[in-house]
Amino acid sequence: MYHAIVRRNVHKLFEALDRADIDYVVAGVAPHFEHIFSGDHAMGGVRHTRPAIRAWFERLFRVLPGLRFSIKHMAVSGWPWATTVVVEWRDFATLADGTPYVNDGAHAIQLRWGKVVVLHAYLDTAVMIDAMRVMAEAGVAEASAPKIED
Repeated sequence: MYHAIVRRNVHKLFEALDRADIDYVVAGVAPHFEHIFSGDHAMGGVRHTRPAIRAWFERLFRVLPGLRFSIKHMAVSGWPWATTVVVEWRDFATLADGTPYVNDGAHAIQLRWGKVVVLHAYLDTAVMIDAMRVMAEAGVAEASAPKIED
C-alpha cells in the first residue's frame, strides 16, 4: 500500500512539472537535500537550498518552454524513513528554432518521510548541451549562463 501511495505522489510531481508548477515541486523537497543534474551546461550542477532549486526550475522552464514528461517505468522500494524511487522517463519540448527536443533519462530519488532528500537526474547530456546551444543562439541568454549551484 505504501509503495502505491509513493507512486501516485511521484506521478503528481511529474504532472506538476508538466504544468511548470514550481511551488508544488519545491514543497516536495526536505529542508536538507541534494539535487544533482549531470552535465557541463546551464542546467548542470548541484543544489542544496530551496532558493537555488527554485531558481533552477525557473530557468529550466524558460530554456525549455512547454517541457513535458512521459513516465516509462517506475520502481519503488523501502520504508517511509528510507524510500528509493527510480523513474525512467522521456521529456519533450520545442526549441526556439522549431526543432523538437526529446531526451530520455531517469531520476534516482531518495525520500525520507515523503520528502525528497536526494534527486539525481541521469540523461543524455549531449542532447541537453545541443538544446542549450540552439536556445542560446536564438537569444535565450540563460541557456549559456553559468550553472546554478550552492
